[in-house]
Amino acid sequence: MNCYDAIIVGGGLAGLTAALDLSGRGLRVAVFEKYRYPRHKVCGEYLSREILPYLQKLGVDLQHAVPITTLQLSTQEGRSFRTKLPLGGMGISRYALDHLLYRNCLESGVKVFFEKIEQINFKKDRFSVSGQKNERYQAKVVIGAYGKRSGLDKSLHRAFVEEKSPWLAVKAHYRHPDFPQNQVALHSFEGGYCGLSKTETGAVNLCYLASYENFMKFRDINSFNNNVLKLNPFLRAFLEEAAPMWEQPLSIAQVSFAKKEAVLDHILFCGDTAGLIHPLCGNGMAMAIHSAKLAAEEVAAFLLSGEKDRTTMEKNYKMAWNKQFEKRLRFGRALQQLLISNSLSNVVFSSLANFPVLTRYIIRKTHGNPIAV
Repeated sequence: MNCYDAIIVGGGLAGLTAALDLSGRGLRVAVFEKYRYPRHKVCGEYLSREILPYLQKLGVDLQHAVPITTLQLSTQEGRSFRTKLPLGGMGISRYALDHLLYRNCLESGVKVFFEKIEQINFKKDRFSVSGQKNERYQAKVVIGAYGKRSGLDKSLHRAFVEEKSPWLAVKAHYRHPDFPQNQVALHSFEGGYCGLSKTETGAVNLCYLASYENFMKFRDINSFNNNVLKLNPFLRAFLEEAAPMWEQPLSIAQVSFAKKEAVLDHILFCGDTAGLIHPLCGNGMAMAIHSAKLAAEEVAAFLLSGEKDRTTMEKNYKMAWNKQFEKRLRFGRALQQLLISNSLSNVVFSSLANFPVLTRYIIRKTHGNPIAV
């Protein structure tokens, strides 16, 4: 049986970052991921600079990312507002970033298996993990970073999987002749909102969240874009001037923002597996990476110092996760309700235009501070 100090189920941002961190501390780490790299994922692809010090410490070079300094917001009718982002961010595709982290993990000695994990069992203070290939792997610690929803959630009896979610997400890359290099835009439409920003290739990433009920009134994504997104003048101008780079957009259904556990059955969850990070909370990519840091620190203290038991590790991680993200997520949910309501979003944007201090307050509430390393 293959034995490791830590097994990480899921090779997205959170899983790969946690693996890189733990491997750098001298621990034996294995990552299990269903799909090979590189590949595109449904994601906003805007990365707040709050995580830059941590990634630099891990040796992750983001020199090709696009600097982003400005945020543009617009209502469904086209009332718009621009503001500087105090901390700023970077535009980088998941295609590039996940692949970069994967290569860094390999160089650091992380074992990466492209296999779907189907069972995680905990007995006598050790985990046994098994997948489609019927091999068993053991570890002292397991981190769950397998994304928004998985069959593992059902086998672990996580409550949120029984709830239907009203949200659908769609993503595609476009070529646009005049899209501002340093801008991330958030444009609202009936029942949802759409983000636009450039990636390292010069492509503009379009990613939107829509209510499933509203989306199902139309035949397909193109019909929805033409009949709903284009009612916002900014989105209409973009879609009419831009050229799609893919034959078909990517989409995911059942996008749930239900509250999840940070720890269950002694598994530490991070990234979307611990709680789906709302797109309006500043930046889900940075928060996933930050959650990996929190998990790696507690796992390392448990495995290397010998001073903390498993119960203490789990308690500390729960506390750290809630301290960093709970208020941020709650604020984002409230902000979402304002922006998808036509009448309320007009009030919000008028207030932002007239009171710059309110804009700074919202940015502060939805973005984190630079991570101390």
